[in-house]
Amino acid sequence: MSLNRAIVLLAIPMVLEMVLESLFAVVDVFWVGRLGKDAVATVGLTETLLSLVFAVGFGLALSTTAMVARRIGEKDPAGAAVAGVQAIVIGAVTAILFGVPCWIYAPRLLELMGASPDIVETGTGYARIALGGCGAVLMLFLNNAIFRGAGDAAVAMRLLWVSNIINLVLDPCLIFGWGPFPKLGVTGAALATFTGRSIGVLYQFYRLLRGTERIRILISQLRVDLQVLWRLVRVSVTGILQFAVADVSWIGLIRIVSFFGPAALAGYTIAIRILIFVILPSWGLSNAAATLVGQNLGARQPERAEQSVWRTGLYNMIFLGTVGVFFAIFAQPIAGLFTNDPAVLPLASTCLRILSYGNVGYAYGMVMLQAFNGAGDTVTPTIVNFFGFCLLELPLAYLLARPLEFGPRGAYYAIVFAEAAIAAAGILLFRRGKWKQQEI
Repeated sequence: MSLNRAIVLLAIPMVLEMVLESLFAVVDVFWVGRLGKDAVATVGLTETLLSLVFAVGFGLALSTTAMVARRIGEKDPAGAAVAGVQAIVIGAVTAILFGVPCWIYAPRLLELMGASPDIVETGTGYARIALGGCGAVLMLFLNNAIFRGAGDAAVAMRLLWVSNIINLVLDPCLIFGWGPFPKLGVTGAALATFTGRSIGVLYQFYRLLRGTERIRILISQLRVDLQVLWRLVRVSVTGILQFAVADVSWIGLIRIVSFFGPAALAGYTIAIRILIFVILPSWGLSNAAATLVGQNLGARQPERAEQSVWRTGLYNMIFLGTVGVFFAIFAQPIAGLFTNDPAVLPLASTCLRILSYGNVGYAYGMVMLQAFNGAGDTVTPTIVNFFGFCLLELPLAYLLARPLEFGPRGAYYAIVFAEAAIAAAGILLFRRGKWKQQEI
């Protein structure tokens, strides 16, 4: 199969999968925006805390994809299934350890993030469901990582169709009390998303046990294999740290923005949600690169793995760069689809315009770092993220926003600068080629 054909066959369902995942974010903020800036700020603060769960989910998912892809490349589907089961076990334990405390202490967590008493009162129910029900997010990520690693990206895409259709229907019904449904306000948005994701997870388990063209988990394989589990944990730890570093930076950024009031926080939330809608499809392209790297290394074709990364990076840059130009030009009318608050709209459009300047760098950077992950080298991206986010982005954001008095715009420019630096570092390290000798 030609390289372009392999990229297309993997990338299209992965991109569509990420489009569907991004719909969760966009649909929620679209309807919640009708409830006022406190409700929107609630979503922003809670999603920032939930990003720590995403860090665990992404970290486990990337190592799961890498290990499953490597076993598939080695023509060992049974080994791929065993690896998938261990990932599910780790995800279930993590969900319990994180979800229960978050359900209990949700109001306190909002306060620690700088929420006003009004936001705490409005958003406690939302935070409890979103954070306490984090197991649905983790399982959704991990099960789809198994399908992606096996090359069954189309199955992962169809699973998210199920979740999103349920969320699309339930969101306005539970927020505004349409028909027989109770009027739950912003809490209804969290309940709708949790319900959609949970039903999607049940369907994932059904497909894994029933089997697809490339992978099937047998009843006899539903056991803990300590050797495989430990190997997965070892690779996942640095993967989790990799995303945790980025998410800690995000928490720091939203804390800086919160200094400037609920309107600035709501504007930042809306802009980020809009950007997520296009960044997640780009992440789908990056996932395709990671899968191709894992499978080609397993098949002892490292040069083909390298070519797939450069080519995917170019396609991603063209896509996200084009979207960035569009957002920079039409930032205000796009933000206006989500809010008509005169205090929030200009702040949201400014944030969207500035962050769009960094799309080209972000596009190439995410592909480069995912290529390392696909090879099983999660250490290199973790180091790059630590220097880029913790030592560059956060200090620069604080300096520009407060001492130099650029306000929220200073934090946004810091994001653009940091993403460009991360992309440059990723390209230089990838060219060295040490990832080709990585074992997993």
